[in-house]
Order: sequence, then structure tokens, then C-alpha cells
Amino acid sequence: MSAIPISQLIPIEQLGRYKLHAARDSDGDHPLDVFVRNRAEWLGWNSYWTTKNHFTRDFIFSLIEFYPEGGVWLFGGIFRVLSRTWVSGPNGYQIEEVAEYSNLVGRLKIKMPTPSRGRAFFLENHYQDMFVNEVLREPYSGAEFPGFENIIVSFHELKSIIDTQKPDWKAALSGVKGIYCIIDRSNGKKYIGSAYGEAGIWSRWANYACSGHGGNVHLRQLVEDQGLGHAMNHFQLALLEYRPASTDDNVILGRESHWKRLMLSRGDYGYNGN
Repeated sequence: MSAIPISQLIPIEQLGRYKLHAARDSDGDHPLDVFVRNRAEWLGWNSYWTTKNHFTRDFIFSLIEFYPEGGVWLFGGIFRVLSRTWVSGPNGYQIEEVAEYSNLVGRLKIKMPTPSRGRAFFLENHYQDMFVNEVLREPYSGAEFPGFENIIVSFHELKSIIDTQKPDWKAALSGVKGIYCIIDRSNGKKYIGSAYGEAGIWSRWANYACSGHGGNVHLRQLVEDQGLGHAMNHFQLALLEYRPASTDDNVILGRESHWKRLMLSRGDYGYNGN
């Protein structure tokens, strides 16, 4: 089946009146997470005036980098620029959403090569390279719980899950103890940790989503040296084992030691200090 060009769903004749907003990570805060947790906050990403006058045309064609899938963007809406305030700030652009395409916001996934680093581009230079990837039944609300055996999440995804209190994830992870692995994709180093006590894995992982390091000595030092953005951009978390909440904590601690030995997460190959 041949790819469907975006022009079949969103036909635009006067491309010269549009700027493309390719929203990507900014200082560790990702627009996809922003969109999921607060639509008003996402609107602010389109109205914010930085040090440059990015949106110099009548309309903004807004896309959100869909980081779970490479080269895929989530349709974030089309906005009409009503006025411009010539100062940097959250109200630099007064905008309103074009209602005609609002039913596709958060549902339409678009395949498009990643533009050069930047925020705003001439739409006519990219429109012909946009193709329909998928149309979701409902607006994207974050990753669905995949089952205990299949959990592999970036810290961006974890933070979004925790911030929005995803019910399926919270219900599953609050009721179990377990062993997890954090992998730093920038260097391959691993950290093995355990979650036990009454609140289970959910509570432990919520700590990581907030701090980036969960209070661990070596991870804390790394985040202090490199910034929270390092954790958000490079850390990936997987569940190695899960056990019923009734499992004795000493059993969990014993399994944690086993995985540390197996994964060589102490010393030069990892971030575990004991």
C-alpha cells in the first residue's frame, strides 16, 4: 500500500502563509509529555515568544516529536496568529486554534524526516515530505501498560506516566515489589535497584521521575554534574523481576544482589556503589 500524503487529510493551498512548528525537547521537558499532561500548557508552547520572532506568518502548523517512534510526529493543531507582542514571554503570540482540524489533534501521527535543529520552518519546505503514519481512535494519552514482562521505558515516558497518574500503570505497579535496571544509553552503564515496602514499584519509580536519581549516590552525582536533562535524555528503565506484595523484603534484597553480580553493575561497568 502506497503512503498517504498529508495533503489528503489536511489540504493546504497557500503554504506560504504557514510556518511549521516542529516541537522537540527543551531543557529536559518534552512537548509530548506536556501535551499529555496539560493541553493549556501545550498551547503555551505555540504562543511563546523566544529571543527570535519564529512565527512570522498567518498560521502555525504544529507537530510534536513522537519520541516512542523515530521519525514520527503527532499532529498538535493548526493555529491562526491573531497578534504579536514584540517582547519575549509566554504571551508573545495571540493565537486561536483552527477548529476545522481539531478532531485530528493528538490522533494523527505523521511520518516526516526530522528537520534541522530549530523550532520553526517554512511549511512549503516540508509539507510534501509528510505522510500519514496512523490515526489513533482517541487522542494520545501516554503509553499503555504493556505487562510486567515488557516494561522498557525512557525517563521521559516514566515522568509522563507518573505526572499523569496513568491508572493502568499505577494499579499494576503499586501492588508488586521488584528488581529494576536503569541503563545509561550514553555509556552503557547500569544501575540495579529494588522496590519493596507497602507502596511497591510505583512509589520508588515516582521518586526517580521527580529527581532523576532516586537518592542513589552515584546517580545523584551524575545528575548534579550533568543536569536533569541527562537522565531524561539518556536513562532507560526496565523491570527485571516482580513479586507479590506479600513477598518478604529480604527475598527482594537477595534478588537485587543476584542481579548486581550478573549485570556487573558495581565498579567500572555500572553505578551501584555496594
